[in-house]
Amino acid sequence: MTAKGDALAGITVLEIASYVSGPYATMLLGDLGATVIKIESPDGGDPFRGWGKVDYSPTFGSLNRNKKSVVLDLKDPKAREDLRQLAKRADVLVENLRPGAMDRMGLGYDQLSPLNERLIYCSISGFGSAGPYVDYPGYDTIGQAMGGLLSLLTEKQAPKPMGISLSDHLAGIFASYGILAAIVARQRTGRGQHVETSLLESTIAFLAENAAGFFETGRAPDRATRTRQAQVFAFVARDERPFVIHLSSPQKFWEGLTRAIERTGIQTDARFAKREARIANYDALHGLLAAVFRMRDRDDWLARLRAEDVPCGPLNDLAEVFSDPQVEFLGLRKELPYPGRDHVAVVGSAVRLSDTPVRISSAAPQLGADTEEVLRTLRD
Repeated sequence: MTAKGDALAGITVLEIASYVSGPYATMLLGDLGATVIKIESPDGGDPFRGWGKVDYSPTFGSLNRNKKSVVLDLKDPKAREDLRQLAKRADVLVENLRPGAMDRMGLGYDQLSPLNERLIYCSISGFGSAGPYVDYPGYDTIGQAMGGLLSLLTEKQAPKPMGISLSDHLAGIFASYGILAAIVARQRTGRGQHVETSLLESTIAFLAENAAGFFETGRAPDRATRTRQAQVFAFVARDERPFVIHLSSPQKFWEGLTRAIERTGIQTDARFAKREARIANYDALHGLLAAVFRMRDRDDWLARLRAEDVPCGPLNDLAEVFSDPQVEFLGLRKELPYPGRDHVAVVGSAVRLSDTPVRISSAAPQLGADTEEVLRTLRD
């Protein structure tokens, strides 16, 4: 699964995780060349395997490429001993069980690190490994809501949950970031360490820009706060197709917008002449522009705006995303062989490395496909 030029060639990762956060973290490491061994229970494995078609779950597949699947019933003392033996040879272990669950099985950090001082042990939880919320169940939407993210994405008076597991994915990204730092530190010290993150911590850390504003002003921002400050707008054109504009702070973008819509006279309107005035009068400006943008089709407006170098773009759904020429050029749809099918499709990596390129070589494994192969190494 790994190649000589892979950034993490020779790194072995054990995954005792399900759903999103842990599997996403290990998948990112697998894309960089680590050998990822996913430990699954015999009663169906990762629950995401059941979220889809009988032969292949795209939800599971999106988070588990470049991995091996090993079935171990960790309720069984023999299976737990197999896990300990695997941990002796591993570089990284990632788990996202509830805090304390691994310790109760004799598989916690304090129990495994004496067996392998180089082991990097990563724990992902809902709220952290201690504190008043340690026993609460943590799922993505709870992390979004309690971490403040959802308050910036929806109106609190009419709240709506989001259509993507943002906090779960953020926790996976922060976990992989911490693991990579621990790998580098181990090169100096020769020792592994315990890496921890949670949905709550990852979500709040992601909101650093918004939090900084709150620390300064004492006022909690809402969904509209940044739209005004960053001068971002969303409109629907005559053909009912949505698009966005992001003016940011350079004055040239504002002036280019007025030329694109053939309304240069509003450059001297006291309500809009300066950025501070446009922030204060955001609703009035939005109303004026919305009426103008209803007069032409979206492609016409985008062409006019781009001709004036105004930052803009279509508000694409995923069907439009993957037919977009730039997305096609970047090769962000990857097709992988899969048993019983010609292929399955996944999203490619967002990272490009010139000397140790990311490799997406295999689709998510079938349950237990690699159990015999991996456990055989314990007897060799």
